[in-house]
Amino acid sequence: MKPGGFCERQPRKLKGRSTGYESGSGPAEGAGPEHCTTRGRGTVTTTGTKAEDVTAGLGDGDWEELVGVALLGTDRRKASPGALLDAAAVQTVRRRAGLRPTEAGPRPDPAPRDPRPAPPEAARRRLAQLLAGRTGAGSGGGRRGAAPDLTELLPQWLAAAGRHGYRAPHALVPALLDAARARTDLRAPALALAGARGLWLARLNPDWRFALRGGAGGAGELPDPQDRAGVERLWQEGLFAERVALLGLVRAHEPAAAVRLLSTTWATERAEDRLMFLDSLRVGLAGGDEPFLEAALGDRSRNVRATAAELLSALPESALAGRMAERALACVGPQGVTPPAACDAGMLRDGVVERPPAGRGERAWWLGQLVEAAPLSCWRERFGGLGPAQIVALPVAGGESWREELHAAWCRAAVRQRDPRWSKALLGEASAPPATAPGTASLAERAKLLSVLPEGERAQWVAEFIRAHGLSEAFQLLGVCVVPWAGTLGRAVVDALDAAREAGSYPWSFSGVMGLAERCLDPAEAERLEAVVARGCGFADPAEASSGAAAYWAEAFQRLVATLRLRAAMLSELAPA
Repeated sequence: MKPGGFCERQPRKLKGRSTGYESGSGPAEGAGPEHCTTRGRGTVTTTGTKAEDVTAGLGDGDWEELVGVALLGTDRRKASPGALLDAAAVQTVRRRAGLRPTEAGPRPDPAPRDPRPAPPEAARRRLAQLLAGRTGAGSGGGRRGAAPDLTELLPQWLAAAGRHGYRAPHALVPALLDAARARTDLRAPALALAGARGLWLARLNPDWRFALRGGAGGAGELPDPQDRAGVERLWQEGLFAERVALLGLVRAHEPAAAVRLLSTTWATERAEDRLMFLDSLRVGLAGGDEPFLEAALGDRSRNVRATAAELLSALPESALAGRMAERALACVGPQGVTPPAACDAGMLRDGVVERPPAGRGERAWWLGQLVEAAPLSCWRERFGGLGPAQIVALPVAGGESWREELHAAWCRAAVRQRDPRWSKALLGEASAPPATAPGTASLAERAKLLSVLPEGERAQWVAEFIRAHGLSEAFQLLGVCVVPWAGTLGRAVVDALDAAREAGSYPWSFSGVMGLAERCLDPAEAERLEAVVARGCGFADPAEASSGAAAYWAEAFQRLVATLRLRAAMLSELAPA
């Protein structure tokens, strides 16, 4: 016996097979008609059978022999499946008993302290429920499919908790990391909530290694942006997620300092990291960033060059914007459109992509890139002092195709430069048919233009669109509206759903909008929605609703109302005491 109580003896073999016991340490032979044979971690009782008899026909019973029998099949080796399992159990005991104790590895350092408060107890229980995907009592019931989808409410809980400045409850951090691993849309808010403890755990479990490369959130405690030594040390030694978070922190405190910090290691960063760091400069983009971005136009990575050119074109006073304006004004005017004849070296350096995608002509492709990168302010003088709405309304000499090309480029420019006047002009009237829109009939492009408008104008425009055209084409437009949908927008959505029910449509024709409504409608709309639909589809007792569309609408509306009620409860639980 070694000091410390560890036994050195090894299992010996009896009749060519090991029993796993030394003499006198196990059951005596013939002790009774029954004895137990270990199988895995439990036990199985065999009647009137010795351990040697159980493994008969399996050779000397070593592990490799057992694996061979399992692969070839017990029939070919004249052994029963039960005997094979019993022999494997005996060998498992032998393998475990034969292990010698080893020295313990070093303990990991304690998790860094997270100074943020934990959410209230009720909110913690709710998070556990959402992570488990269970439906709470009173949250739905009734017909199958009427209960809220808890997995879709988890992002809202995380966002609300982040707004309150909470940290994740310690016991739920592993489940939170598992959820973020499975759903990339959860990663940023989940890692931000998990904080330093989440990163600490991610270093110990390879399944969570994504957290160490997260672009947002998930960093531990960051130094004060005025602590130059701390900032420099973390920038040089930190994990990628920590460095991204640090750059954002410094950028928010002093934009120019972030560029200086990035310049110190720019030449040694990997291309994909340079791209992400460069992308972080979109926040707080200003004229002081121009020298760094101008130098990045010569980067060895094509994606980095393209991003630098895009950022420079969003600065109307930049030298690149001026060069693009000169080129665009030479191509477009009151007399018509004359696209560039070639893509020269200067255009290539300024981010113009030479080869067009399939189905696009080269000259139209180059023209669109020049116009979208030119400052929108240059067009007023070019068109004799006209405003955006008047310029957009002008006919374009050369045919409808050039008009569409020009307007599409202006749409991209308005989004890139965040210009609400041009965006509103290109959207046109919400009540007009989409095909007659002055800028673009594409709902995806219109959604981007809407994102530039102030929140109130955005909601009002989409509400008018829904009242004029219904919900069938409103999904992408609703996706850019500020949550919760309140006031005129919320009422427009509820009225349109009720109109679709009255028209005899089925709710799955609007499944996308229904899903958005569950996540985005103001919870205050629950009472109004409940009263509206109760009149028409027997909502008060959906179990008695007739078959057909009315029954499905009853179930869909019940789920919608239950979800709104649950969202209201979630927000209440997260409110500080």
